[in-house]
Amino acid sequence: MTMPSRPGPVRTWVMAIRVPTLTAAVAPVAVGTALAQRAGVFQPWAALAALLGALAIQAGANLANDLSDFRKGADTETRVGPPRATQMGWLTEAQVQRGILVAFGFATLMGLYLTYVAGWPVVAMGLASMLAALAYTGGPMPFGYRALGEIFVFLFFGVIAVVGTYFVQALSVSREAFAASIPVGLTVTAILVVNNVRDIETDRVAGKRTLAVVLGRRWTRIFYVGILLGAYVAAAALWFIGHFPVWTLLPWLSAPLAFRPAEAVLEHVDGPTLNRALKATAQLHLVFALLLSVGLVSSSLFALL
Repeated sequence: MTMPSRPGPVRTWVMAIRVPTLTAAVAPVAVGTALAQRAGVFQPWAALAALLGALAIQAGANLANDLSDFRKGADTETRVGPPRATQMGWLTEAQVQRGILVAFGFATLMGLYLTYVAGWPVVAMGLASMLAALAYTGGPMPFGYRALGEIFVFLFFGVIAVVGTYFVQALSVSREAFAASIPVGLTVTAILVVNNVRDIETDRVAGKRTLAVVLGRRWTRIFYVGILLGAYVAAAALWFIGHFPVWTLLPWLSAPLAFRPAEAVLEHVDGPTLNRALKATAQLHLVFALLLSVGLVSSSLFALL
């Protein structure tokens, strides 16, 4: 097996924080901000701080995941996913720890501003998000090793991220924000499912009991397709049974983007194909969320024309 050549310092950190995956932080902030715009409470500085804070927390979470998986032996030379900086020896454990501190420190700065704007609930959401990021694969009882990762991702990168973004602008929560967070949470969870179905064999050997390891490859494949279908149904439900405009059906335009990764997950087991499916699912998540955001603000935009 040919080992990847050592990248330069900047490229190493780009790979370590998994920059292509950071769209998972952008998508829920876009939807939460669109909800605020629709409600007439859009606050640009609060929205920007929420975005930067979400990006920093996810970067810190990715670094913490990298470090913890390396320490627990889940990342080895046999992994079929993209190379991990700690496992490859490109970054030392101390460097990754400092990176986590920098990421969470920046997120804390954004949180201090948002606390000034929106009050103590921001502290609770921020602390919960950072602790969950550390506990995902780290600590004495990592829930990513106990088939709970999908729940974590759905809640923190879906529900809390969307509702929290709306809250720091509206200073309240709403049923509409919770409803709109569901399809976002489902599509971002699909990203993790692809990752885990790709790593099912190496995770099983390492004792990492992801949901894919528990369910097995066949049922995890079905679960992946079910999640994607659920996201489109949830988006349609916003219009059919909610108080949303028909434009919230716009995410259905992204459906063709779901076919290729779904086919890859259902029919392939090789790492390169599933790596492409992972990237395609992340792109689908972003496009889906952006179309939903456009749909949410369309009624107010047309009212101005």
